[in-house]
Amino acid sequence: MAELREGWVGGRRARFDTAGRVRGLVSHVGDQPVGAGAHVAVHRSTQPHARIGAVHTADALAMPGVYAVVTGAELHKQLGDRLFTGPAFADQPALAYEKVRYVGEPVAAVLAADLATARAAADAVYVDYEELPPVYDLADALTGTAFVHEELKPSAVFGDLRHLHGVRDTNVNYTYRLRHGDAQAARDAGAHTVTGEFWAPPTHHVPIELPCTIAWVDAGRLEMLTTTQTPSYVRQTISDLLGLPLSRVRVTTRPLGGSFGAKMYDRLEPLAAALAWTTGRKVRIVASREEAFLLTTRHGAAVTSSLTADGEGNLVSAIADVRYDTGAYADVGPRITGKSGMVAPGPYRIANASVLSRCVYTNKPSAGPFRGFGVPQVTWSHESLIDELAHELGEDPYAFRRRHLLREGDEAPMGTRMHSADFVGCLDAVANAIDWFSPLDRGTGRIRRGRGVAVGVKAVLTPTIANAVLQFNQDASATLLISTIDMGQGSDTIMAQVAADVLRMDSTRIHVVRADTDATPYDTITAGSRSTYHTGNAVRRVAEAMRDKLIGLAADRFGVPASDVELTEAGLRGGGQVVPVTELILGHFGARGATLTTEANYTSKWVPYDKETGRSAKVTEHWFAGAVGVELAVDTATGRVRIEHLAVAGDVGKAINPRLVEQQLTGAAIMGIGHALFDQLVLDQGQLINGTLLDYQLPSVRDLPGRLTPIIVESPHDDGPFGAKGVGETGILGVAPAVANAVRDAIGVRITRLPLTPESIVTALEGNA
Repeated sequence: MAELREGWVGGRRARFDTAGRVRGLVSHVGDQPVGAGAHVAVHRSTQPHARIGAVHTADALAMPGVYAVVTGAELHKQLGDRLFTGPAFADQPALAYEKVRYVGEPVAAVLAADLATARAAADAVYVDYEELPPVYDLADALTGTAFVHEELKPSAVFGDLRHLHGVRDTNVNYTYRLRHGDAQAARDAGAHTVTGEFWAPPTHHVPIELPCTIAWVDAGRLEMLTTTQTPSYVRQTISDLLGLPLSRVRVTTRPLGGSFGAKMYDRLEPLAAALAWTTGRKVRIVASREEAFLLTTRHGAAVTSSLTADGEGNLVSAIADVRYDTGAYADVGPRITGKSGMVAPGPYRIANASVLSRCVYTNKPSAGPFRGFGVPQVTWSHESLIDELAHELGEDPYAFRRRHLLREGDEAPMGTRMHSADFVGCLDAVANAIDWFSPLDRGTGRIRRGRGVAVGVKAVLTPTIANAVLQFNQDASATLLISTIDMGQGSDTIMAQVAADVLRMDSTRIHVVRADTDATPYDTITAGSRSTYHTGNAVRRVAEAMRDKLIGLAADRFGVPASDVELTEAGLRGGGQVVPVTELILGHFGARGATLTTEANYTSKWVPYDKETGRSAKVTEHWFAGAVGVELAVDTATGRVRIEHLAVAGDVGKAINPRLVEQQLTGAAIMGIGHALFDQLVLDQGQLINGTLLDYQLPSVRDLPGRLTPIIVESPHDDGPFGAKGVGETGILGVAPAVANAVRDAIGVRITRLPLTPESIVTALEGNA
């Protein structure tokens, strides 16, 4: 019985695929053979911004084993403007058409008998360009006269952007404004104001598994096996691209080897589909590690901000100007701009707030979703500012934060009230974990020690849709059909636990079918830490429907009302009788192997932003609340930082599986350490110069904290499945500012640009000398 309950809600059941992932036995998309198909390589632009003249393909076509060379102009001739895809704006062609907009943009695709031949032929292609003025950075984009796109063309996906259709002569594709009170007047009248210019650079996701897509035509249908977090979205995109009904597009997946947002929306799939459909060949596209750096990045963000307190230390004004560098194509940048801009003041009670958040085109690789959805960049700003304000007021940074944190029922500056967001509990937990209240050995000689804390808040993506189908088998096993993608986070395991808890059965007897748009039902996306709440609710509902169906069958068998029947681990109990589930279903159908089927939906809703104030009474279905505490040592001679202890806490509502929650908090914190101390994409005149794992700095095992303490905080959500919420992003939100705050505590210097490299620390110390 204890072993059975270990697989229910609250149990620490191991992920079902642990051994397979560790031993390399899980089958990924890239492991699948292409068979009698074509391998694809692309020729990429050498210019950041230029008109395409002639594309010379003769040398490539003459190479043995080359089947075809396809250009953007050729695809546009067959597909027209459907060639342009994107979740926010229809601005990104599968192959560049008429213009290139960043160094590395695909210009021509080579189909060949093997990958080596395809890549050699791609190198043999050359292009005539007419150079155009490039837009290299945010300053150029906002003040210059060169424009990455001639006009804005909203896609059909985000209906709230339709009003931007036809807007010209701008690099700003989306603007979000938050107005709460009179922030400028409150700042002018305030007693203490701190300001900052903060920079968080673009970074790369670096999942272990590389993106790969295989596409083919079968009996007039486009079929695809691909590494995506968004199969339902990809299906709709391919349907629109090729002008096909949804029933003639099939998208399937395998378990992903990590993603963190890198495998969402439009990556390799539009090109693979266009090539397969127009050439009639089965095609396989796999990105090299170097090419993966060009597919998508995290948004670089500049934040100019201020925080003001009155004479009694109350927060009276928060002002932020946030600029997200979305690169050459918008991707989901407008959503990131709004969803993160609204929390730019932080999780605090502030009387007045003003935020200007803009999504800006530049001639760089496109930026898209990344763990945290743009929120870590604004958290970097507001958690540095409140720390500095506490120092200016002579207050303890922990106590100052705690006094101003939002509590249950408080209305945040963006207009939505807090529920199941225990910021105080998270902050207290990490402060206690790192012994905040105990004296600290400040170090001697060149070594200086410090402590820092930070708090983060993020909204779950809302509105979104999740569906589930459950087949209950006569042998008391079950098959669960959902389109949530397991990419290492353990979603298949926890969904089985949710269903098993409702049905009082062994969770290991529930098989979760991998996403297949021919079989598994629609799901908006696997991203934004939305699956535990949204898909979890759909799974809970579908299991409850199955429980009710079983109870109804038993009531008929026992001749008693359904209200007198209970589903237990032993079977259905009622009227003084007990019947095993296996016997009940066998008796109902009169056949072994029969199945019962139920289906359920969960759709979250929101209240759109007010157009004038940017506020909303319900901007999100639920909140993520987290905190980070750090104790570290700084070598003042070299600038090297050694994290001695990092504690990370997240309010998860209710931990469906505490083991997996702890793993998510730990993994997110380690990724946050990378952003704090190492990660950055370096571009020089549009050219990425560290786009290899030889040059791109990541934390290694030797850079991990001496101690890393994940802490689960549970403040159950009224509408969550068993009170649960997601956790995948919570742990990353406050890591970088917590590290910077600890560095400031150790050496007395505030650094506002990430990452905190040894060079930047030494430079800051020299400037402060």
